[in-house]
Amino acid sequence: MTSRAEAADAPTSASTSTSDPSPSAGHRDLRAELDGLTTEAFRPEHSDIDRLPTLDIAKLMNGEDATVPAAVAAQLPDIAAAIDAIAERMGRGGRLVYAGAGTAGRLGVLDASECPPTFDTDPGEVVGLIAGGPAAMTTSVEGAEDSAELAVEDLLALDLTADDVVVGVSASGRTPYAVGAVGHARALGALTVGLSCNAGSPLAAAADHGIEVVVGPELLTGSTRLKAGTAQKLVLNMLSTITMIRLGKTYGNLMVDVRASNEKLRARSRRIVALATGAGDEEIEAALSATDGEVKDAILTILAGVDAPTATHLLKRTGGHLRAALAAAAERTP
Repeated sequence: MTSRAEAADAPTSASTSTSDPSPSAGHRDLRAELDGLTTEAFRPEHSDIDRLPTLDIAKLMNGEDATVPAAVAAQLPDIAAAIDAIAERMGRGGRLVYAGAGTAGRLGVLDASECPPTFDTDPGEVVGLIAGGPAAMTTSVEGAEDSAELAVEDLLALDLTADDVVVGVSASGRTPYAVGAVGHARALGALTVGLSCNAGSPLAAAADHGIEVVVGPELLTGSTRLKAGTAQKLVLNMLSTITMIRLGKTYGNLMVDVRASNEKLRARSRRIVALATGAGDEEIEAALSATDGEVKDAILTILAGVDAPTATHLLKRTGGHLRAALAAAAERTP
């Protein structure tokens, strides 16, 4: 496959040999494609930005960023529909897989990596795939984003099933890696979501659920780590967080499945139990000790007045939903 660098370096004059027109033709086709993308549009009103005082540039950038939440808000119905579908698949044991290249891929890996400490998920439940593999998190892996085949290989390594969810993330909505991931996953019967920042994108068209957050041209032409990246981060926050709420990983707005893996999180665990129950320090310590530090179980022992094994049983019976476990405990009370 011709790389972008090769296409850019190819001759474009009339004397170009007709025996191998693909490099220059590929360059022209790609340039025409990019010219039609909102995220790549040039804004002549900012052509002298490098001559402005730093504070003025900062104000311009801040003003641009302020437009992103409204663009996300316009897509909330589509986002909510995707979340309900994701929660249904994960509720029956499926995984949530993000697939993207560059900034989009890094944002997916970031969101996935924060789910275990926040919601006590297994590292394999929410997975981030980035074109070029782990090395691409810190170093650009040239050409990886242009390979749909690479996306298929990465998904094959996960043994994807119809219970899983694949979210392709791409600012342009045309990145072959993201589109290829969604296409392969959908062919297997997995649920697919396409998150992009251009309307009418191939990625959204390829997915069961298309989410197109159109943030408009960037302050720096084509630098989609800016508004587009911010929009993607906001949407990924929603996809994972609200899915976990639907799965019973929270009690109200408390992270009752938090994994207490360091001193800060251990202190947070005690605070969460206190906020949920109003209990004193001694009762909280006793409950956490009896439940091996499990916040959700500790809350249930205090609020329902049950012992630790009963709390564990009730939570298992109700799929980890604390409110449902409390209701079940109330039904047991004579």
